[in-house]
Amino acid sequence: MDTLLDALQEGRLIELPDNNKEQALQFLAHILEAIPSVPNGTDIVGLVLERERSACTALDKGWACPHARLSLEEDLMCVIGWSPTGIDYGAADGQPVYIIVMYLVPANQRNHYLREVSQVAKALSVYPEIDKLRSIRELSDVRNHLLDLITSTKGAVGPDARARMIQLQTKVSREDMQIRDLSGMVVEPLLLVVGPNIKHIILTQNDSLREVLETACGLTEAIESDGLFQGNTAWRVVKRGMTVYQGGRVVYDCLALRSSTRSASTIFLR
Repeated sequence: MDTLLDALQEGRLIELPDNNKEQALQFLAHILEAIPSVPNGTDIVGLVLERERSACTALDKGWACPHARLSLEEDLMCVIGWSPTGIDYGAADGQPVYIIVMYLVPANQRNHYLREVSQVAKALSVYPEIDKLRSIRELSDVRNHLLDLITSTKGAVGPDARARMIQLQTKVSREDMQIRDLSGMVVEPLLLVVGPNIKHIILTQNDSLREVLETACGLTEAIESDGLFQGNTAWRVVKRGMTVYQGGRVVYDCLALRSSTRSASTIFLR
């Protein structure tokens, strides 16, 4: 399950914005679309949803593994979404899905993908604390739970010494989580504040990102209608959630993503 471990180590475990299946799949697909090695204009959202309409990708026991296949030569990659409340996914066992592992499957990695999903399914069948996922409320605890699942089942699904090493290095709180971004993607959390007769406001710790988005045309409209903004900037903005206040004001919780020219950078998720 090396691809799953890579995602955990590189910060691709993200709390899902709500418990709607289609919106959760769209959100994760947008994350994959922002990966630097994915060609511009690749419709991963469409590929994932088309595949899901033909067959449910739930593995049961609270997990699902949707995927998109692309005709390119790259490494197998995935992004992990966690739903604290669970998603009505249409699983055969009737249970809600808490973990969605969405895979990007290049043409040269199909056997690798099939082997990894088989290993995940086997791990879920032998892990003694699989029901613990339902009671977890913090993202850092989800990460440790997944690492423990991989570590404790490695005898059944194949050895992987990295899991315990990563787990020992990441006993940190969700707010203080500092992650090495090894995938060439920079991720910045931000808040978008909108309302009647006011110019939209960007709240972020990244000042250059604030300057870009404060002058971006169509940002509010795109986030409101599609939950996604690309525009003419290097940043892709994806909506995670929203809160409505009196006076018609709305605060959108978003992630901004862009490719990084550096080999490794430090990102913060909250």
